[in-house]
Amino acid sequence: MKHCTAQAIFGLTISTLALAATAQDFPGGKPITMVVPFAAGGPTDRVARDLAEAMQRQLGNNPVIIENLGGAGSTIGTTKVARAKNDGYTLLVTHVGMATTPVLYRKLSYNYETDFERSEERTKVARAKNDGYTLLVTHVGMATTPVLYRKLSYNYETDFEYLGIINDVPMTLIGKPSLAANNFAELRTWIGQNAGKVNLGNAGIGSASHLCGLMFQSELKAEMTTVPYKGTAPAIADLLGGQIDLLCDQTTNTTSQIEAKKVKAYAVTTPKRLATPALKDLPTLDEAGMKNFQVTIWHGLYAPKGTPAAVLTKLNTALKAALKDPEFIKKQEGLGAVVASDKRIEPAEHKKFVQAEVARFGPVIKAAGVYAD
Repeated sequence: MKHCTAQAIFGLTISTLALAATAQDFPGGKPITMVVPFAAGGPTDRVARDLAEAMQRQLGNNPVIIENLGGAGSTIGTTKVARAKNDGYTLLVTHVGMATTPVLYRKLSYNYETDFERSEERTKVARAKNDGYTLLVTHVGMATTPVLYRKLSYNYETDFEYLGIINDVPMTLIGKPSLAANNFAELRTWIGQNAGKVNLGNAGIGSASHLCGLMFQSELKAEMTTVPYKGTAPAIADLLGGQIDLLCDQTTNTTSQIEAKKVKAYAVTTPKRLATPALKDLPTLDEAGMKNFQVTIWHGLYAPKGTPAAVLTKLNTALKAALKDPEFIKKQEGLGAVVASDKRIEPAEHKKFVQAEVARFGPVIKAAGVYAD
């Protein structure tokens, strides 16, 4: 585990496990652990570290530390939090996978709706002590994992307490440098002319880029060959080398490549154009002809189910204050992420949002017949 340092990234979701501490004693000088169900250095890890730093300023002298526990499509860390002591000292930070995992995995060791308070990593938090000292920081995977995995050791609805959404990270559609198409209209024509021959890369089954790619193919009604990689870095490397044709990935991973003009950039997946200098001229897929196409990678905070209400209130209050922290906002904007400021920062609305995301991604994943187990 590492002490949090100032870093930037794209959006996430945190799960907490509350300890047997009283509301008056919490946080009581004990370290709070944010579990990130992904490797160090990735987008969710960067978001979690920025958030931990901002929340620590709100919680006083309590150190907020990050524990990276990746593997098995983020289910190992999530299960840990679902099973942790529910005292508020173990939290989960994760992404949209919280909504897709229940579909990708047919047997989960946690329930995404009941095992967490909104605050391989999700599983850890789901099983941690629910005292508030172990939290889960994860992203949109909280919504996609329930679909991608048909056998999960947790239930996204019953194993967690929801603490609030952290941010939203846009996606970008990019192509290899030698691709003939110079704009989305030309790209759409090119895809039609090369049906069945287009190679669409992704960062792995259940990744944000995998989900964006599935939705892109579904909306375009185009046949493509999906090429999964073990992470975004090798996918981008092969895109630059021309081994794959297209990639849909987060701005946190693609902005530098777009700014350096190392890839062809075609569109963003947000409702409106982005303000980020390197991306402001890119059209949205909606205005490019794919009406209502929107994919953003959100992050959220979770705690173990049963964390005391008073502890959850303190954590949610600290989270909302962190989301208004100028330094945190600046770091997130530098990555192209948008810090949450809507009703989803409230626990009940956070849970409703994840349930809606499960309903949205479920049909797409099932139609594609792609599962992680």
